[in-house]
Amino acid sequence: MVKFLVVLGTRPEAIKLAPVIDELRRRLPHASVCICSTGQHREMLAQTLGVFNITPDLDLALMQPDQSLSGLSARVLTAMDDVLTSYAPEWVIVQGDTTTVAMAAIAANHRRVKVAHVEAGLRTYDRANPFPEEMNRVITDHISELNFAPTWAAQQNLLREGIEERRVVVVGNTVIDALHTLAAQPWQPDPTTLLAQLPHTHRLILVTAHRRENFGAPLAAICTALQRLAENHGDRVHIVYLVHRNPHVWSAVHAHLSNVAGVTLLPPVDYRALIYLMQRAWLIMTDSGGIQEEAPALGKPVFVLRTTTERPEAVDIGAAQLIGTDADRIVAAVEALLRDEERYARMATAGSPYGDGHAAARIVAHLLER
Repeated sequence: MVKFLVVLGTRPEAIKLAPVIDELRRRLPHASVCICSTGQHREMLAQTLGVFNITPDLDLALMQPDQSLSGLSARVLTAMDDVLTSYAPEWVIVQGDTTTVAMAAIAANHRRVKVAHVEAGLRTYDRANPFPEEMNRVITDHISELNFAPTWAAQQNLLREGIEERRVVVVGNTVIDALHTLAAQPWQPDPTTLLAQLPHTHRLILVTAHRRENFGAPLAAICTALQRLAENHGDRVHIVYLVHRNPHVWSAVHAHLSNVAGVTLLPPVDYRALIYLMQRAWLIMTDSGGIQEEAPALGKPVFVLRTTTERPEAVDIGAAQLIGTDADRIVAAVEALLRDEERYARMATAGSPYGDGHAAARIVAHLLER
């Protein structure tokens, strides 16, 4: 019996691995599929797993308040070594670029277990941006026996780094699989919640910003820009900011924006609610990687609150724009889009470069071939 160990620790990993888990269980009833959660983002992870009806077989519960990267890395590496020893899988499947991913891949390599990396080959070639994700994915890609690249550009990154062609397969991005599945299901928020009470008479600007490189002054500048937009254009736009629970984000955002008219601050919502908000949005501003992929698939223009991105495909086709974190630039970019309806339409109809919703089927097919 073939044994697969699927390791995840954060909400994006759960979203993007859910279609793979479902396909593995559908296509390989004779295989043993074990789901291992490190609990790197415990609350948001549990929320997302519930949406996809996934219950981890193993919960390592490694989350600690305000944990350091080194401390988390050491705990994941040690715990994963114990799991690999007891479960003895043929394959470890990981997704993305978190500390969970890199440490699980290293632990598997130490035990000579093959690694399959979903969403391989993303690069900014700037080790500090995003941090520490850029180095995490480089390490994981070079360890992995199979690298499932979401796009041709990601594949080329891997080949240029000397990874053998036999270890690289372009499959699309599994987030599109998950998005298509849930977006097709009718869903409305509880009418008693703030989510249901957002004004329908205004253009909704959905905001997420939580990356480490934006802590401090960049995040303060983003908040300043949002305040100015709300004050200057509150008659036609309403801003919804999904505020990450990390204290470096939560406290800073609430200090700046909690009393600003035209701004609604919400805690992280489950994936169904996030899709609802993205579908309602006129514009999405984010430093999230996953939302850069999801928004074009929903026909929503994206302003990326970063100076560089490892997902350049949406920028290249005109569905997204890099605007950084300077307050003046953010305000100018939004105001320009408010004035230019033709440009807005071009961004909204540019399409998605990230796949057709069948990435998980291709991934499992390639695992079967091996």
